[in-house]
Formats: sequence, C-alpha cells, structure tokens
Amino acid sequence: MNDILIAALVISGVGLVLGILLAIVSHFFAVPDDTTFVTIRECLPGINCGACGYKGCDDYAHALAEEEGVKPNLCIPGAQTVADQIGGILGVEAEPFEDVVAFVACNGHCDATHDQNRYDGVKTCHAAAQVHGGPGACNYGCLGYGDCAAACPAGAICIKDGIAHVDTSRCLGCGLCAKVCAKGIIYMVPQDTQVVVMCSSKAKGADARKACQNACIGCKKCEKNCPHEAIHVANNLAFVMYSKCTGCGQCVENCPTGCLKKVFFPDLPEGTDPKSLLEE
Repeated sequence: MNDILIAALVISGVGLVLGILLAIVSHFFAVPDDTTFVTIRECLPGINCGACGYKGCDDYAHALAEEEGVKPNLCIPGAQTVADQIGGILGVEAEPFEDVVAFVACNGHCDATHDQNRYDGVKTCHAAAQVHGGPGACNYGCLGYGDCAAACPAGAICIKDGIAHVDTSRCLGCGLCAKVCAKGIIYMVPQDTQVVVMCSSKAKGADARKACQNACIGCKKCEKNCPHEAIHVANNLAFVMYSKCTGCGQCVENCPTGCLKKVFFPDLPEGTDPKSLLEE
C-alpha cells in the first residue's frame, strides 16, 4: 500500500515540476501577438470563402498586417463597412466597394422543363451531374439538389419548383455557391443589376426550346433592339454587359421566350453585420 502511495506522490511531483517548467518556458519564449493582425482579424466575418483571393480570413488578415499594398476592400461579405474598418486600422483610405450578389441563370422550373432520365443516386448536384449530366432534359439547367444551399453560410438559397433561388437580402456575396455549382450556372453580379438572362443553355434554338420552354433560343432580337449595345448573343446564348445596361427594358419586351427579366436585387439591410447572419 505504501509503495502505491509513494509512486502516486512521485508521479504527482514530476507532473507538478514539469507543469511549472512549461509555464516558465512559455512565459519567456512566447511570441508576442501581432496586435494589428488580431485587430484586423476581428473585423473580418470569418466565412473563409476565399473571395478576397486568399485562403481564408486569417491569411488575408496576415497579408494586410504584414505586406504593403494589400487592398483593404477585398472582403466581399464584409462590404464597405469592413473595408472602412480595416482602412482605419491601417491608416489608409479604402477604395469604393461594389456589392455583388449571387444569381442563378436558370428558369427551368417544373412547369417549363422535364426529366429525360431517372436518377436514383446520391441526392447532390455533384453526384447527379456525373451521370449523363443529370436527369433533366436541359443539360445546362439547375439540377435542384441544393449543393449551393448547403454551401451558403447565410441561408440565402432555397430550392423551389426544382431550381435554386437566392434571397439577395441575405446574400453575403461570398461566392461559395458559385464554386460548388455542378453546372456552373451561378454567377456573382453587381447588386444594381437591372436585367438578367435567366438561362445558361448553349444549345441551338429548336433544341433549347424543346428541352425548356423558357430557354434562350439565340434569336438576337434582344441584341438588335438594345439601344445601348449592352446585350449580345454568343454560342446561342444572350449575355448582358451590366456596365452598359440602363434597364430600359427593350430587350425584355422583345424576348420571345421570356428568358430576359427585369430584376431588383434587395441588399442587406443597412448596418447589418455579416456575422449576425452566420450565427442564426
């Protein structure tokens, strides 16, 4: 019994001594925190989306704190608010920030298109796309299994009538949904976009319309009727040059399939902290 007690006391004593030694070593050899990095990091929302061009918020904060010339307005989810905060910490003026939101270029809802194959595999867009491009008649359309919704950190995307929809009043502009979209039909567009092409099909007119009633057929009526040369057709698909578009609606009025739409993308309520959306 005494041997067990002695052994326990010896082990406890050794542990106590080692603990004291570790505390002493950590005190004298500790690397002081970079207060600039810490302060900047606290400003960033912590989504780690990579939209800034860095691996995550930590890398961007380190670059801002340690490198010259790194712009303080690269955090898309943080928008102008975070850019101004970082600019204040670094003593530089943040350049004007352009808000962007996610847009799903597809209007192939359940009433407009149909399936041509049966898919019984894993219910993700990535998995479905590996099997003949997915079950849909349109090989360019939204698959509707919600990979984008699962990736959205703010809960801004839902699946309705077979396709993804974005609530831009919650969208942070991080672009994670665009990165995971198996069809590559989610784009980041300026917040003030006024006209969009609700289609991604590059099939020829008759084939595109056969697969989806709402498809762009590449007829070029929009291109011919735009007074500002803001819309063009390439690879059987119309695309809008947002910097030239005034929202006059001429292209929308002349689109025979209705794939061109006038839109209004509500922004986050003024003063909204991106972190508050992540916590909900």
